[in-house]
Amino acid sequence: MTDISQFQSRRDWLLSNQPASRLQARLGRAYMIWLSFSANRLALVGLAVILGLLLVALFAPWLAPRSPFVGDLANARLLPPGTDGYLLGTDSQGRDILSRLIHGSRLTLMVVVLVAIIAAPLGLLVGAVAGYAGGWIDAVLMRITDIFLAFPKLVLAMAFVAALGPGIENAVLAIAITSWPPYARMARAEAMGVRNSDYIAAVRLMGASPARIVIRHIMPMCLSSLIVRVTLDMAGIILTAAGLGFLGLGAQPPLPEWGAMIASGRLYILDQWWVATMPGIAIVIVSLGFNLLGDGLRDALDPREAGK
Repeated sequence: MTDISQFQSRRDWLLSNQPASRLQARLGRAYMIWLSFSANRLALVGLAVILGLLLVALFAPWLAPRSPFVGDLANARLLPPGTDGYLLGTDSQGRDILSRLIHGSRLTLMVVVLVAIIAAPLGLLVGAVAGYAGGWIDAVLMRITDIFLAFPKLVLAMAFVAALGPGIENAVLAIAITSWPPYARMARAEAMGVRNSDYIAAVRLMGASPARIVIRHIMPMCLSSLIVRVTLDMAGIILTAAGLGFLGLGAQPPLPEWGAMIASGRLYILDQWWVATMPGIAIVIVSLGFNLLGDGLRDALDPREAGK
């Protein structure tokens, strides 16, 4: 009974309508977001998938039963799943597909994180500046954004990788360069909605510079929408990276990148279907997990949904 009463008191403290401090208000807001998020069962499934991806990537050297780079070409070439201890079979080089998938999760996670770190802040800054400044600055920045949006992401990424050279680092840079325009559009819309508000006018009257207003007051207001958009775009980033790997423009052999694994297995798709199917299933599961997580975050962070 004591534990239950303590939990109830803490819950009442978090959900108080009159918080006594900023910390209590922030913790209460975070708790309300979690309650809204956890009410969505599919969002919890997506969160479990992404947490599983993180754990697999973190403990890959210990989880992988065999080397992802060296196989038994003489005795274990193109073995079907379940043969001789190879749970997911082997590829044309006799390498364990399960081990390559486990280590490939590190590459997938690295691409997703690096693209988000590069593209999201860039798009947020460009959109916030354009929305707040308006005029010719807005026109120039948005026309540049329109140029990037006029081309399909994969085609534009292929052009950048062709210019920079194949490799996982150049693939990350190319995907980041092609991923920032939607964030800029979103941030611009948010900035235009608040730039004439009383709150921004009061900050301006206090002597804040335009740069301080953009960085300290407008950009933080866009973070909720940005987090949702980035999470929903993770699936597209994974598919673009896999597409570049499939075309030989991303990670180079013998790196166990999932798109490159599909490309190496396309020659055996009719008879040895598992070589290309297993990495394809991994891409589908992770992409679905990010989509479900993004949908749950969108519902939890949307203030219109929170009031229902």
